[in-house]
Amino acid sequence: MPRTKHLPLLVVLALLLVVPATFAQGNTIAQDTLNRVDDMGRKQGHWRIVAPSTDKPGYADGALVEEGRYTNSKRVGVWRRYWPNGNVMSEITYQMGRPKGEYKTYYPSGKVEESGSWDLDRNTGKFQRFHPNGKLAQDFVFNEHGLRDGEQKYYHENGQLAVQVQVKEGREEGSLKRYTAEGQLQQVAEFNNGVINQANSRYVRSVPKAEDVKVDASAPAAPAVSAEEKPNAVPFRENGYNTLYDKQLRISQQGEFVNGRLHNGKRYTYNSDGILTRIQIFKGGRYAGDAVITDEDRQ
Repeated sequence: MPRTKHLPLLVVLALLLVVPATFAQGNTIAQDTLNRVDDMGRKQGHWRIVAPSTDKPGYADGALVEEGRYTNSKRVGVWRRYWPNGNVMSEITYQMGRPKGEYKTYYPSGKVEESGSWDLDRNTGKFQRFHPNGKLAQDFVFNEHGLRDGEQKYYHENGQLAVQVQVKEGREEGSLKRYTAEGQLQQVAEFNNGVINQANSRYVRSVPKAEDVKVDASAPAAPAVSAEEKPNAVPFRENGYNTLYDKQLRISQQGEFVNGRLHNGKRYTYNSDGILTRIQIFKGGRYAGDAVITDEDRQ
């Protein structure tokens, strides 16, 4: 099981939330209880920050960008940031100007993307990430040092359990079980301090071959080749066999292409640490299922 050093969106959002007060100038109400600045120039009380479209592309003039409370120019309590469509983007708890406590981030649709607790620079306690369709994607537990610790679970987009693994202080320790999207056991493995014990590990199901997979005509079509995906030292064949690499020189797509799109072959997905997390099989230009990730694939 690849180790996943999770880098939540909270890090980025916390930085984005540190915006200047100039967006809110001119919004102080007569009683001076909104967007208030005291005699020493410190922000106090409830603030609502709106964005002229010239400064915040995608937002309409006067649209609310974020709101929350200040004490002596330091953020306190829950601050909310909004998407241009008006839905909540994030809810982050602050103490003395630093993210500390419960938080949530949301997709533009309004569905929850992440839910957890933050302690200045790390996740602690229970953490959950969700697929865009609302189904649970990751169910983790972090210790006080920000390392995953205990039973960790990954889920397929249809809600089926994908991986169940024991982790001790950030490293796999003990058993791992991997399941297909249909709920069938695919792999069992044992780890010692993050290293797989080959003698006690096996694949229950063989790796499916593209030519053996039946395709649903309504399945998603193969995605277009991105500008960052290129062959290595040979021209790209719009109609023919290609092995494409991303900008980190990792295999991204491999197989027969028709009119510039993957027709029969595999597409590889990596996490933020560069660890291979998914191999999608395409047949006839449409998604046909996921292949088992073998040790050979990880090399």
